[in-house]
Amino acid sequence: MRQTLHLHRDSHCKAVTRIEVEVTRPRPDVLALHYFVTGDIGNVRWPAQALPVRSEGLWQHTCFEAFAKAPQGAAYFEYNFSPSLQWAAYRFDDYRHGMREAPLSQDPQIGTRTEAAKFEMSTEVAVDLRGNSVWRLCLSAVIEETSGAKSYWALAHPPGKADFHHSDCFALEVAPPSRA
Repeated sequence: MRQTLHLHRDSHCKAVTRIEVEVTRPRPDVLALHYFVTGDIGNVRWPAQALPVRSEGLWQHTCFEAFAKAPQGAAYFEYNFSPSLQWAAYRFDDYRHGMREAPLSQDPQIGTRTEAAKFEMSTEVAVDLRGNSVWRLCLSAVIEETSGAKSYWALAHPPGKADFHHSDCFALEVAPPSRA
């Protein structure tokens, strides 16, 4: 299912006009994401290609994110995917508390494609929400322009400043694949 991310009301972005995310669960424990960014792609500050390894601070520059949690409970996961091919995975016990690296059964594989007016990035990540058939997701992006300006995009935003960890951002429910 394709979802549209919305620009935070206090953000401005000259380079990007639209961000969409195709969301699927190809297996009960896997989240597949395909981000589509349209606009003046040349005016986005894209991180330089790097080794596809776990890294810190990716959200400080152009980065695509997903947060996942069970419909009940406070614990959640945060996943950061950089166009550099680097990634990060964290687990939180509660809203911004108990943060630690989340172990993954397999590193996410990130693929990118750039054209004059479009950028695409796809990835799959294992999500450790055992015993929870339905997941609540927050999908988001940070876009840094060549001017240094940053904008914040998400399915939904809470009142006030941009905060992807806020419960209001977990706006999408995704069920596991149906059995054939």
